[in-house]
Amino acid sequence: MFDENWIVLLSAVAVAFSVLSYVLLDGTDLGVGMLMGLTRDSDHRRAMAVTILPIWDANETWLVLGGGGLLALFPLAYALILPALYLPFIVMFLALILRALALEFRDYSASVSIKQGVDAALLCGSLLAAACQGIVLGTLVAGIPDSAGQYVGDGSEWRSTFPLFCGGVLVFGYIWLGACWLYWRTVDELQRRSACQARVFAIITMILLLILLKWTTTLSPHYAARLSQPLLWVPLLSALVILLTVFTFGFRRQFSYLPLFAALGIFVLAFATMVVALYPLIVPPKLTLQDAASSPTSQVFMLVGFAVLIPVTLLYNTYGFRVFSGKVRT
Repeated sequence: MFDENWIVLLSAVAVAFSVLSYVLLDGTDLGVGMLMGLTRDSDHRRAMAVTILPIWDANETWLVLGGGGLLALFPLAYALILPALYLPFIVMFLALILRALALEFRDYSASVSIKQGVDAALLCGSLLAAACQGIVLGTLVAGIPDSAGQYVGDGSEWRSTFPLFCGGVLVFGYIWLGACWLYWRTVDELQRRSACQARVFAIITMILLLILLKWTTTLSPHYAARLSQPLLWVPLLSALVILLTVFTFGFRRQFSYLPLFAALGIFVLAFATMVVALYPLIVPPKLTLQDAASSPTSQVFMLVGFAVLIPVTLLYNTYGFRVFSGKVRT
């Protein structure tokens, strides 16, 4: 039904959609976890934890889909990315486990000091996971050295300035999403506090994203040529202005979900910009989607699985949000 180019493109879309869904959903949870570390009131921390307790584990399903899809659909890219980023990946997974333990077991002790320690672990797990994800993304954009499809680096590429800066950008971005989420799901003093935090972190995130965009154009002529095209930046700038307007005025409306949806929209724009800059590369500086793809038979088999799993996962996520919707009070 499709030629090989269309199959490869659909495979890339499936992986990209899974990764983006994870960033939007679990990134918000990680942001809430980091904000809990900035909150002294124990009742507020309890309310913040309750907003994400029923849904955080379902959100991580997208990470499994993205990682498994990359392995099956683009095995050569997986073989290059993994050895270059062993340590960030290991730290990220350990941090996610720490975050999960802290969330699920924080209420099993009546001791205030133990709960404070658990919340500190939640902060560390969320912070490390977010930073490692940004470092992985930054290393990928900066480029992973390879020769004839084999990784030829020394494992230190992720320690350069650009990946570390990307880690910081994603940390602040996730905190922004977390603050917008809390503004939607909480009331009274905690909601007002979250609104102030959302505005502050919105400014910080936008400044950092602009710096990151400018920095990216200096990494490669390919990036500079792609990101300078009017067909990209005119609609991108228009959409950004609309979303920032919705975010700004969303705090003055009764629909408290508007700031969060606007922030998520800006994340989608940033992700789309990255995809446009990279295409047709999947692992810069030279590995393309076609070169990294598995056989058409394997990709078709996996795409059939994605065609089943993605709608089911979306329905499950939607049902979970619906069941546990509503305001959380301290």
